[in-house]
Amino acid sequence: MTLTETPTAQHPRSRALRFAAACLLLAILYLPAAAQAQFTPQFTAFKQAVAEAASEDEMLAAFYRERDFAPLWTSAEDAERRASFLASLSRASDHALPARRYDLDGLKADFHGVASERDRGLLEVRMSRTFLQYASDLHTGVLTPSRVLDTIKRQPPELDKAEMLARLGEGADPAAILRGVMPSAPEYSRLVRARMELQDQIARGGWGDPVPASRLDPGDTGSAVIALRDRLIAMGYMDRSAGASYDGMLQEAVQRFQRAHGLDEDGIAGERTLRAINVSARERLRSVIVALERERWLNLPRGERHIWVNMADFSSRIIDNHQITFETTSIIGERRTNLQTPEFSEDMTYMEINPDWTIPRSIIGRSYMAALQANPHAHGQLQVIDSQGRVVDRSRVNFAAYSARNLPFKLRQPPGPSNPLGKVKFMFPNPYAIYLHDTPERNLFNTSVLAHSNGCVRLEDPEEFAHILLAPQVEDPQAHFDRIHRSGQQTRVYLDTPVPTHLVYRTAFTDVRGKMNFRDDVYSRDEAVIEALLSAGVELNGLGS
Repeated sequence: MTLTETPTAQHPRSRALRFAAACLLLAILYLPAAAQAQFTPQFTAFKQAVAEAASEDEMLAAFYRERDFAPLWTSAEDAERRASFLASLSRASDHALPARRYDLDGLKADFHGVASERDRGLLEVRMSRTFLQYASDLHTGVLTPSRVLDTIKRQPPELDKAEMLARLGEGADPAAILRGVMPSAPEYSRLVRARMELQDQIARGGWGDPVPASRLDPGDTGSAVIALRDRLIAMGYMDRSAGASYDGMLQEAVQRFQRAHGLDEDGIAGERTLRAINVSARERLRSVIVALERERWLNLPRGERHIWVNMADFSSRIIDNHQITFETTSIIGERRTNLQTPEFSEDMTYMEINPDWTIPRSIIGRSYMAALQANPHAHGQLQVIDSQGRVVDRSRVNFAAYSARNLPFKLRQPPGPSNPLGKVKFMFPNPYAIYLHDTPERNLFNTSVLAHSNGCVRLEDPEEFAHILLAPQVEDPQAHFDRIHRSGQQTRVYLDTPVPTHLVYRTAFTDVRGKMNFRDDVYSRDEAVIEALLSAGVELNGLGS
């Protein structure tokens, strides 16, 4: 079916609306001759076309009925509104949206090709549909996250399409409406700018040839050092220079690059640093396009105070009024799909000081059950708890008669220095049993890829994290925390004001100065998202995928 054909109505509502249009025509025919004169055949044809074309969308059909099928886009009086929307639509690719979906050239051609009032009515509804589609994509994103990957649990905000149409009907400028629905977070506009800059860089040939070396150290000379210098200049990490040696200026540029890519800032172009330096501008562009889509998925108020956990950056931050109040290194779930930390947002409502650990059944089956079946006294640090919450004598349990799935007991590790949750856990109740917590395994923070947990997020400095969260409600948060911890008692401390907590996955993001940062796609999620975006029609402007 072409975009100017009338869709065949299959839905009962569609048939009813078509019947109503037919009744309108019959009613006009049976009016007195003087009354019929005001209904020209052309005007009736326009109304009927609008009613038919809008009939498959109840909301759109109701909108046009309420305005007696008056046009929004296709009359001479609508020229300014029409031009405003088409100009906005011409910038769809700036937002990495699927421009072909909106068919700007086709819309323009149809306006030039209108040959009848029926054509105009069909085009009228097509313009409204395109406006709503574009507004929705700009506001909510192109993709349904959970259909891309099950680990993306995020529910994008829904656009109130009826409100959009109502505002248009009241005379609002389409461009202003569209500006109002796009993500308002400063990060979004910075990513739009970064996309355009990368696009321009690629058009000029990218960042030049890759550096042909596996390691370069200060003091080195030769063609590989020159290639490193030229690439860092092209990337903007170094001013123009004719130096051919790995001098102090080049070492500082390497450190700036390392800082922007989450690498050890030693100024040595080692294997990891050179691998990151040799990533093409086209690959970085793909990361920015994914980040733009993720920003649209999170197009909602994030909270004057909120917690921002960027898994790809292995960091957890407390943000107050757009400023980072505190940041700590974080460990996330292992790379195996069933252990990866999911993406979602919930409100943190309390912390638990001196927490116990009730072991999830999945972990019981994976790490404990075999040993308990062989020896009921294995893992002596764990308590066996019945359905009434009572501790059960292990010698009375035949673990060999059960699997982890049907075990009628819970396994619990009481609070203490060896408890895997450490001194404190931070709870934002969710269906995925994910939370932030301390850990006694401090050595894991020294590894390069911090993906070691069973899904929860471990904080390197959980105590200071707790102090800052408690600061608005207690006079001396450190003393308050220490007093509870010294008691050894498992204690739940509620936050007076719940704190929105966002678990995100951003391999491309800006720092406090607005400069682009990039991280490795540790869970390979970006690859899945970019492929889905390309399948949906997002283009890299002819630069390939």
